[in-house]
Amino acid sequence: MAEVLELQCRECGRGYPVSPIYACEFCFAPLEPTYDYDAIRAAVSAERIGDGPPTIWRYEALLPELDRSKRVDLGAGFTPLVKADRLASYLGIDELYLKNDTANPTHSFKDRVVTVALSAARSMGFNVIACASTGNLANAVAAHAARSGMTSFVFIPSDLEEAKIVTTAIYGGNVIAVKGNYDDVNRLCSEIAQTVDWAFVNVNIRPFYSEGSKTLAFEVCEQLGWQAPDHMVVPVASGSLLTKINKGLHELETVGLIPRPSTKIHAAQAAGCNPVTDAVTRGIEHVRPVKPNTIAKSLAIGNPADGYYAVKAVRETGGFAQEASDEDIVAGIRLLASTEGIFTETAGGVTISVLEKLAAAGTFAKGERVVAMITGMGLKTAEAITGKVGATVEIPPNLEAFEEQLGFLEGDR
Repeated sequence: MAEVLELQCRECGRGYPVSPIYACEFCFAPLEPTYDYDAIRAAVSAERIGDGPPTIWRYEALLPELDRSKRVDLGAGFTPLVKADRLASYLGIDELYLKNDTANPTHSFKDRVVTVALSAARSMGFNVIACASTGNLANAVAAHAARSGMTSFVFIPSDLEEAKIVTTAIYGGNVIAVKGNYDDVNRLCSEIAQTVDWAFVNVNIRPFYSEGSKTLAFEVCEQLGWQAPDHMVVPVASGSLLTKINKGLHELETVGLIPRPSTKIHAAQAAGCNPVTDAVTRGIEHVRPVKPNTIAKSLAIGNPADGYYAVKAVRETGGFAQEASDEDIVAGIRLLASTEGIFTETAGGVTISVLEKLAAAGTFAKGERVVAMITGMGLKTAEAITGKVGATVEIPPNLEAFEEQLGFLEGDR
């Protein structure tokens, strides 16, 4: 496992001891773990990783695990990388892959960050785990807490999709519905974290939590034969996922597992919550908060904690930022399902819609390899398409009625 040397400020570089802190005392910028990359390079290899478990812990040499005996593992990671030939043909992309994180234990990429966060929290002696969430993180925290025997408190906006509430409450933890949007919930959790001895995965444990997202970059490169793709399309909420995918690519180069990556990372946001895409397209440095108004509630973070760094990563890699309306999101969900048999949630609809727009704009050159991140499953946000899909026809239970409709059905097909 990777030894964390210290927590270091992303801006001023000041170091801090490994502990449940997340912001620099001097400039208030976020902290992140630092590692001895020379030691990792000497210990890690493609063969050794290949012999590891089919989870994110095959990359334990690059993850901030403090005590292996405290690991909380539901089997997150090493999800399928699907070669999407039908969708690629429809969009005019030569080579397209979908990273299908609907296959995780609670059916979203959040299982990756939570297995790292809870392992770190247990190593630090915490017994209570908590989070602010738009749904997927709540699912993952509640499930991993149940597995570990920890007590969980998850805080969610009260208007969250019903399926996400049910699929959190089923694990037996405490679900606190807050009358407000995610930014209100997150602000409340930041205040609570200062008054109780709890591990908030996306507050005081955030430096460890966010490192789990790197494993998406690790897996994609391994599944492509230890090569980085030419393009990655990533949905953006807090900005942490995109930022850490970029970090993961460069870590693989640093330890000698891939050549220098030239991957262009593209940001996908909902039009009703677009602070990162707005900053990229306007050419401004700082992200201006917005009030979310979108069906993509898992991306509805109007004041993204890592927005500045996401904008920076998009620009530095030569990527673009695009957004999707609510109508585009539904169309993206339907397009993915009808071409590749993957039912994604609204965040995935954003990704596919933006992928389509990027392809139409000529972003992907002939022969380039494109990977789109599908971060959560559609059953969690089924109401987004309720009334928009359904039975083709309704008939009585007899052969004559079916035969009367057969011509129409064959023509429809």
